[in-house]
Amino acid sequence: MMKEFLQRLARILDRPLFPWKKLIIGFSVAQFVFEGFLGLRQYRVLQKTKPPKVLELEVTQEVFDKSQAYGRAKAKFQLVNNLYGLAQNIAFYQFDILPKLWSWTGNLLLKFAPTRFTGEISHSIVFILTFLLINQALSLPTSIYHTFVLEEKFGFNKQTPKLFVTDIIKSNLVAVVLAPPILSGFLAIIQKTGSQFFYYLWAFAAGLQVFMITIYPIAILPLFNKLSPLEEGKLKNDVEDLAKKLKFPLHELYVIDGSKRSAHSNAYFFGLPWKKHIVIYDTLIEKSEEQEVVAVLAHELGHWKLGHTTKLFGISQVHLFYIFTLFSVFINNHSLYSDFGFTNQHPIIIGFLLFSDVLGPMDTVIKLLMNILSRRFEFQADAFAQGLGYSSELARSLIKLQIQNLSTMDADWAFASYHFSHPILPERLKALNWQPTEKVEAKEKADVATATGRDEL
Repeated sequence: MMKEFLQRLARILDRPLFPWKKLIIGFSVAQFVFEGFLGLRQYRVLQKTKPPKVLELEVTQEVFDKSQAYGRAKAKFQLVNNLYGLAQNIAFYQFDILPKLWSWTGNLLLKFAPTRFTGEISHSIVFILTFLLINQALSLPTSIYHTFVLEEKFGFNKQTPKLFVTDIIKSNLVAVVLAPPILSGFLAIIQKTGSQFFYYLWAFAAGLQVFMITIYPIAILPLFNKLSPLEEGKLKNDVEDLAKKLKFPLHELYVIDGSKRSAHSNAYFFGLPWKKHIVIYDTLIEKSEEQEVVAVLAHELGHWKLGHTTKLFGISQVHLFYIFTLFSVFINNHSLYSDFGFTNQHPIIIGFLLFSDVLGPMDTVIKLLMNILSRRFEFQADAFAQGLGYSSELARSLIKLQIQNLSTMDADWAFASYHFSHPILPERLKALNWQPTEKVEAKEKADVATATGRDEL
């Protein structure tokens, strides 16, 4: 029944002279306008001069003003960046860059590669690596501005130009190593399994995810960051005790040198179901009290204990199956290929790229639903930490993280619903029954003054 339905849908969509190019460009422009409208709503919120009531006693006016300024700067950058990306996409389509690039990489292979490396799979690998390199070059100006101007202005950037360039080189090397076998498997499955390829492709993708989870901490993460075992002491003991209490399969506690790139703070865990690793940013340890760090980890382990990670993994598998199943409808769509300049050839990888653009509007709806679910999970994880007795510590840690990261302290409801995977701070504090006491940064300065013997305010 599914096979018949998909075949019928494919025939309906494969109409001669169907205006796929205009449709995709129209979708892209509509999405830009919609997101710009939401951004304008949020920008008005970022012009407020007073913090939300629940934060009036927690955040100084200076910190709030700086947070608002940072938010406005990011909003302006995002608008320009999105417009730049839209212009790139339209230019790629209008000037037939994809068929020209496909033809050029094919000629490159014929000229320099042995005959056995000139088939569709080899051609697709060279095309994708070239395509990625071009996109990286085009995004370089905005990336440089974001890192060395915007983040630098607000004191977050810790990268040097040398580290920035080194990261780009390492990222490209990882792509060169991983892309060929992954693309080869992807294309070979489609070529050899016929119209039911989406079942096999889904199994391949699921296996690939497990493989990447396994090799990421061993082979990829060390290329960019240094993971060091957490030093012996009260913090390590408390975290290990918490893991034992929750029966969390903790294998190792790491500290990551996030401070070499950014002053932002965070913590997370990763690994297979029976072997998990907890990673704490050095900036979080440096700027928080020990019990506040434990409270943050209680929240993160709450996601695991409540099954959020398993549920999200399951949802991602359903989403992947949906994508691959729908791709089977478009893979032989002659009108789609023809409208983008591929009249004689129908490369699978080109079809997948074009299909991804067609899928964009539908994925926007899925993104909205996933953010709604994610925010619900965040509230549940907060409640879990609260149930363990970390209500006050978690609230203080959230406030400190908000201050240190200059995160948005208020948001327009429509903008937040569409963009935010986490509730805003006032919502989380309200759910934790937090009672405002005193300004957090003032308390921190008092603690420093006591430790150093100086009377600072």
